[in-house]
Amino acid sequence: MQAVGVSFAFIALVVAIIVVASVLYSAIKVVKEYERGVIFRLGRVQGGPKGPGLFLLWPLVDMMVKIDLRTVTMDVPPQDVITRDNVPARVNAVVYFRVTDPNRSVIEVENHVLATSQISQTTLRSVLGQKDLDQLLTNREEINEELQSIIDEQTDPWGVKVSVVEVKDVEIPSQMQRAMARQAESERERRAKIIAAEGEYQASERLRQAADRLESPTALQLRLFQTMGEIAVNQNSTIILPVPIDLIRPFMDSRDGTPERGARTAQREEEEAVGEVSPQASPDEVTPDEVRPERERT
Repeated sequence: MQAVGVSFAFIALVVAIIVVASVLYSAIKVVKEYERGVIFRLGRVQGGPKGPGLFLLWPLVDMMVKIDLRTVTMDVPPQDVITRDNVPARVNAVVYFRVTDPNRSVIEVENHVLATSQISQTTLRSVLGQKDLDQLLTNREEINEELQSIIDEQTDPWGVKVSVVEVKDVEIPSQMQRAMARQAESERERRAKIIAAEGEYQASERLRQAADRLESPTALQLRLFQTMGEIAVNQNSTIILPVPIDLIRPFMDSRDGTPERGARTAQREEEEAVGEVSPQASPDEVTPDEVRPERERT
């Protein structure tokens, strides 16, 4: 009987030690440097957040909720949006936020991470639906700033600070991609034509200035010698004999120096050689057939 009493006392002592150890373990709390503890005593918040470090709680009276103060990187799932110019697109983003007020992040919202994710998705759809496709592709910085401002305003009552919102990717239909590629190609061709035309204009201006400088015979002769020297490099066998136009101009004119009369004379001689028409006398010449009737009348 005495042995039974000793064993029962030993078991009770072990149970008491275990209970005391568990109570002490629940009363002693350690909060890390990047964490804060929100303490509830019988359901009421006790002052500001606690930590970091070691502190004691009242067993079975106090309850503590730990809040992480580090910046959270959260991916916003891809959202299907319709832009203002009726173009379907699929957009995803990333949100950077952190808790600035641990008490409000626990009291004002049930799950601040889930709430921030949901408000980010709805804001992304509503804001991008008011933008054109060109603005969505080119004005990324303005759209990111607008998204950050709206989401931060919505999460401020929860003690959450949204620092950065970035639109990561914009997916558009393949037909729209081909149309944009054709547009870009046409724009490049337009720029190429403008540049080529500008080059022709500048070249014509330079040629005109060069012609003004080469107006004197001496300058033209020097330019001619320079051209001959450039052609004759590297043992080139090409020979150029420049002939001034003044040397062959007399052969192009008639014998009396009038181009029109020379042309008519050449045409008449050709017709006489072929025999198509009879030769016609010039107004200054008198043929024997024209003199004979005068002699017969005398």
